[in-house]
Amino acid sequence: MSELLQRIERLNEIGIALSAENDTPRLLELIMMGAKSLTHADGGSLYFLQDDKLSFEIISNDSLDLQMGGTSGNEITFPAIPLVIDGRENHANVVTHCVLSGETINIADAYHEDGFDFSGTRDFDSKTGYRTRSMLTFPLKDHEQEIIGVLQLINARSIETGEVQPFSAIEQQLAESLASQAAVALTQRRLISELQMLFESFIRMIASAIDDKSPYTGGHCRRIPVLTMMLAEAAHRTQRGSLKNFRITDKDRYELETAAWLHDCGKVVTPEYVMDKSTKLETIYDRIHALEARFEILQRDAEIEYLRACMASGAGQSDGEARIVYEQKCQQYRQDFEFLRKVNIGGEFMRDDDIARLRQLARVQWLDVSGQRRPLLSEDEVLNLSIERGTLNDAEREVINNHIVATIKMLESLPFPKNLQNVPEYAGGHHERMDGSGYPRGLRRDEMSVQARIMAIADIFEALTASDRPYKKGKKLSECLRIMGRMKQDQHIDPDIFDVFIRERVYLDYAEEFLDPEQIDEIDESLIPGYAG
Repeated sequence: MSELLQRIERLNEIGIALSAENDTPRLLELIMMGAKSLTHADGGSLYFLQDDKLSFEIISNDSLDLQMGGTSGNEITFPAIPLVIDGRENHANVVTHCVLSGETINIADAYHEDGFDFSGTRDFDSKTGYRTRSMLTFPLKDHEQEIIGVLQLINARSIETGEVQPFSAIEQQLAESLASQAAVALTQRRLISELQMLFESFIRMIASAIDDKSPYTGGHCRRIPVLTMMLAEAAHRTQRGSLKNFRITDKDRYELETAAWLHDCGKVVTPEYVMDKSTKLETIYDRIHALEARFEILQRDAEIEYLRACMASGAGQSDGEARIVYEQKCQQYRQDFEFLRKVNIGGEFMRDDDIARLRQLARVQWLDVSGQRRPLLSEDEVLNLSIERGTLNDAEREVINNHIVATIKMLESLPFPKNLQNVPEYAGGHHERMDGSGYPRGLRRDEMSVQARIMAIADIFEALTASDRPYKKGKKLSECLRIMGRMKQDQHIDPDIFDVFIRERVYLDYAEEFLDPEQIDEIDESLIPGYAG
């Protein structure tokens, strides 16, 4: 009775340990070691059922000092055992019969048991010098009574003598009770793992959808997690400055990477006509073609005026003075349109004299089909062509900037578990600046986590180096670092994280993986503005 109570207490201890274990290989070992301990078995095997086959997950034998699978690091090379062979159920094997019948099989001596094929067991014994006798095989059933695996124990030993004996009825009941708890633990672990996989696949699907939404940001949401984690690991390693005590655990890494994948999820509400605006005049189409048509009309009107002058001069003879005027007008129109075409690209900074020339062109008039005179450039066209940098006007930039507001709103509405509770803060801070001039909340450096500041630098560097933007080519590495150095000096990015970014050569590791070779030029770190070394 004392021995039985001890075994029941041990069963409870194992059950508690199973419910607390999150690592699947360790969980499998707990099941195997627990079953052996309860039944005083010398060895055993644990199988998982998948695709109508039983695959080995754990093999353990004390006498042979054999441990395979689990956390042992020893690979199991035995092939999976099929439930069906040549269209017929495989009842010859004990473990497959256990699955097919759903029953526990208790065998006193494998060498004297009819109805099963023990040739494989005998072959193993002959090679190892082992002697398989008693065998207890029972199914692992989940909460829906579906068999998910099989546990087989070998050679129960007497507590007093150590001799091999059959598994008793009590040992069978204890083993079956453990099997029930083990199946619940395995099912729980599997469900948690599947939910985690579903969650991770879902956030990657969102990121891919955002990248696919625009041909000009393709890959951005996939590159940011990589760069963010590169920089986080560099900050984790550093032993200098304010980051010398910064450390991240595996839980922290998972949380930060999740935030990086979701950092632009608010772009799902950003209109494509704004996100994909590749030129200043682009809406549904690029209105530069409408301007080209107006210039063609101006040139035809000039030609008509010239031909009329020729006719007025008599006998259709060419009028020299009128031809000079005509050719001068055509040349001017070509120059003006070329100017507008270049301005429309948005690749260069607009100077004051460029804006003055735009306004002057806006006063030019053309004759429409109804004979009405209209300005060459509408107010909206002047507004867009006057954009000083890039292709977005103030209203459109506000729409783009609103994606981070949408991101925060979306993420804060989700019931993140405790291990992911900082995702909204990490993801929502990548457009903030250290001096409080960023958006949307105007946070200062001391109001932001290190992780959010890391993501801000990652987002900026990716944007500078990206070669898939509509109005610019990817900048060379040296130029990107100079720009970011000035941003450090202006208190836009975290100075200590930027120094780690340079000192640990994170920029180079990222460049070698993602940048075009022609973008990677020679870097003299001493020339990077504000870099402390």
